[in-house]
Amino acid sequence: MAAIHPFRALRPTPERAADVSSVPYDVVSTEEARQLAANNPLSFLRVTRSEIDLPAGADPYSAEVYARARKNFDELRWEAPLVVEDEPSLYFYRLRRGAHEQTGIAGCFSVDEYENDTIKKHERTRRDKEDDRTRHIVELRAQTGVVFLTYKAAQGVDAIEQRVTSEQPLYDFTAADGVRHTIWRAGHEDVRALERAFDAIPALYIADGHHRAASAARARGELKRADAAEANTFIAVAFPDNQMQVLPYNRTVKDLAGLSGDQFLDAVSKVAKVTPGGSSPSRKGEVCMYVDGAWYTLDLTGSKPEDDSRASSLDVALLQRHVLEQILEIGDIRSDKRIDFVGGARGTTALEQAVDSGQAAVAFSMFPVTIDDLMVISDGGGIMPPKSTWFEPKLRDGLLIHTI
Repeated sequence: MAAIHPFRALRPTPERAADVSSVPYDVVSTEEARQLAANNPLSFLRVTRSEIDLPAGADPYSAEVYARARKNFDELRWEAPLVVEDEPSLYFYRLRRGAHEQTGIAGCFSVDEYENDTIKKHERTRRDKEDDRTRHIVELRAQTGVVFLTYKAAQGVDAIEQRVTSEQPLYDFTAADGVRHTIWRAGHEDVRALERAFDAIPALYIADGHHRAASAARARGELKRADAAEANTFIAVAFPDNQMQVLPYNRTVKDLAGLSGDQFLDAVSKVAKVTPGGSSPSRKGEVCMYVDGAWYTLDLTGSKPEDDSRASSLDVALLQRHVLEQILEIGDIRSDKRIDFVGGARGTTALEQAVDSGQAAVAFSMFPVTIDDLMVISDGGGIMPPKSTWFEPKLRDGLLIHTI
């Protein structure tokens, strides 16, 4: 059974929350982070992407960067200021964008349960990314990046949510990207009730944040000291599966592997049914493709998967097997520099712009993977193809920090 642990959050005061909070460290480039933090000395990006305060071109993995992160973190604690809760607590964190709303529980979760797969994974991690965040955690003695979890909705948790979120929130602001962030702190009795409710939840699933969770586990190994008991848990927000919003994770490819546009279309037509179409697929099994200024629909329902697993039948896997690898000669999409990924929140216009500007030769608009896909694959110990899911809205960094 899953367990949730209250913790003494380090957090900004309510009047400073909007200024301190930032987008997750791993959804922006160094230059984008620098622009977002410009003219805002309190931006948490100065902690999570501290290379922005060093000269352009600085190695983001140099010792100087982690030392600067520590310096910026220490200064922010005084200047924001950041305060420490008087007692361990749990929080409800609501994200609202347009008509969509989802509310999760923010707390700490067991590294042991992560390692024994009570907290299930669906994605492989990269060692270099783990190295970066592990060093960041150890240097700061704090987990600054929040893991995004999901679980099968439970009425007991829902009832507590309704009670707590009827009260005055701790934070309530709308970020520059239009997402409204509202956080409530649970009282002592509701914390105990949430702990009991989570005892009945059989498993948790990592939706987003595999590298953050893996880095927290590695950091625990490096901090095996009597005063590092907090390293046995990691900070996350767990959302019920029936509130999650999964958007497609689209693809662009820089060239056609030496083929002309007509040759490429001919090659694709041999592995999928190709018809002129719109920019967004209407169902599983369809992928929309933009090349030479026109949209086409690829029907992959007759394409043979690599094996009979649920992961191999995903559209992203079929596209990879029959088009990206076989025709465009892209083997490992995690390392090939010819392929880029575009989160579904940017829409298909971003795909058209990439191709029309010459930054890419072809773009693929995907049908989103479902939460059920994620859970079934995770339950079976499977691994989804890289860049299969894009979750929106995103949590903000800097609102709730777990010091270890």
